[in-house]
Amino acid sequence: MNSTEKKPKGTRKGYTTGACSAAAARAAVQGLLAGNVPDSVECLLPNGQSVSFNVEEGAVEGESAHAVIEKDAGDDPDCTNHARLTADVSWIDQPDTVILQGGIGVGQITRPGLGVEVGGPAINPVPRKNIEDNIRLVAGEALKARGLKVTISVPGGEEMAKKTLNYRLGIIGGISILGTTGIVHPYSTAAFRASVVQGVEVAASQGQDTVVLTTGGRTEKFVMRELPELDESCFVQMGDFLTPALDAADRCGIKNIVIGGMVGKLTKMAQGETITHAGRNPVDVELVADIARSIGAPEEICRAIAEQETARYASECMAELSLEYEFHVELAKRVIATLESRYPGRFRIAVLVCDFDGNKLAEAGRNI
Repeated sequence: MNSTEKKPKGTRKGYTTGACSAAAARAAVQGLLAGNVPDSVECLLPNGQSVSFNVEEGAVEGESAHAVIEKDAGDDPDCTNHARLTADVSWIDQPDTVILQGGIGVGQITRPGLGVEVGGPAINPVPRKNIEDNIRLVAGEALKARGLKVTISVPGGEEMAKKTLNYRLGIIGGISILGTTGIVHPYSTAAFRASVVQGVEVAASQGQDTVVLTTGGRTEKFVMRELPELDESCFVQMGDFLTPALDAADRCGIKNIVIGGMVGKLTKMAQGETITHAGRNPVDVELVADIARSIGAPEEICRAIAEQETARYASECMAELSLEYEFHVELAKRVIATLESRYPGRFRIAVLVCDFDGNKLAEAGRNI
């Protein structure tokens, strides 16, 4: 990449798989036109910014060319960091045509609802347009006589995909080519957020009226056991992205929401946090103490809860008092009340609560 400035750890931006694919395609086309692939290439990102990328590998052979850009995700934790986004381009006898294909390591779409044709490569609409825009910027005149076939591949992409939720979205055999701006913001986990929204959209596109939102793997296994009658497409691991998931459900017309979670994340939801990450606002221990108070816990215990920093401490106290069930039912009800006030009349909401081993503790609102 072109940036050599030393950035404070955790702040360095990176580039999406879509931006790197566009850069690779542009470099390969430049090589095809000039007879050799450049060592670096300017690429226009979807956000309008122009960025220079180092070309890791390039070759021209007759009517075809090949270029590789190594993805730099910046300081964002991403399983595709250092992936080698590869473009192979060749001339075709179809003037003014750019055909985009997916090669090894790029997933294949098997379900509707992703904005991409079923059976086609998992190259999202914005990166798809960005790849073609960059190609046309450098091959405009040449395209009047001939067209180009472009194949994007990612060596090792199938293994990378095992660390994503692509299989849930109906994407098999590799990663998705993503990115709405071209930029990866540090610790934004933008790709995960996008997969949450896509998961809801896929459920809606398959005619589901229920989405089950969970905070992680353990909670998902728990609710799958509780709700075996639901199709797999209904289950979406939202992580910390409650609001994007609910906004997507609202937009898609999903009416029934089930939330599966543990005490800490559920407390964040009850207190109205839109993002439930532990590093954001702390747990409102006064709220937790009030829940304990409302179910009859002794005042000295409630004061002790208010002096601690975690909701888990309250849960442990309630277990010692044999009030664990009542406490978690009330917590679930508070979550429902908070979300219903934010989305009035939009959803029927249920909350299922489990412990840290995935065992059921309580539920509320389950009339779905």
